[in-house]
Amino acid sequence: MMPDTSTLSLSFDEIGMVYPDGTEALTNVSFSVAQNEFITVVGPSGCGKSTLLKIASDLLKPTSGAVDVSNKSLGYIFQDPTLLPWRTVLGNVELLCELHQIPKDERREKAQAAIELVGLSGFERHYPKTLSGGMKMRTSLARTLTLQPKVFLFDEPFGSLDEITREKLNEETQLLFQKEGFAGLFITHSITEAVFMSTKVYVMSERPGKIVAGFEIPFGFPRSPTLRFDPDFAEVCGHISSALRGNRHE
Repeated sequence: MMPDTSTLSLSFDEIGMVYPDGTEALTNVSFSVAQNEFITVVGPSGCGKSTLLKIASDLLKPTSGAVDVSNKSLGYIFQDPTLLPWRTVLGNVELLCELHQIPKDERREKAQAAIELVGLSGFERHYPKTLSGGMKMRTSLARTLTLQPKVFLFDEPFGSLDEITREKLNEETQLLFQKEGFAGLFITHSITEAVFMSTKVYVMSERPGKIVAGFEIPFGFPRSPTLRFDPDFAEVCGHISSALRGNRHE
């Protein structure tokens, strides 16, 4: 799936970031994400991956360069589900619509549709303490989906989950991507997760983070779970792993 440059949703132009304590997090980072494109960034811990998402969402201002979000409809999925423990699944999913002052009947309809989309039908009245880690993250996804964002930012959302749950949520997220057609920017440490979900993977260097390699992912959608065992899949993962170790693959 090749990006249509006429539908660019998010672009970074020579982004640099130096924190007040003098830590240089990013240097000269440039890439873009188009609608219907799912970009994943991998890199070592502390290389500035999450900083990029904060800049994209306007939580941080870069010290140099520019970021352009052509569509201000942003959804942000954090590493932690950040659910309110005193609200049910339905109450948590309705929260963003409530904050945007969407009428009660409309937000209930949007919440129910999102809950169904992430496979949580029947759990509307459950509280977060009764949910598994995967179900909590599905609730977080559903909450963001209610506003139908055109740009989705994912900050290592599945990193704390067990491998089986993580793979299942990888599969469900790539199906959501196909259905909703958003522009996705995903951060992860997992190469297999990156390759399975993405249209393109960028590799970042150690801090200060910069893009050192980019890989077009040659597999179409939808992607079967068995793709992970395909020799071609392993070959792409190997190239990305090599780039992460400092041996850039041309």
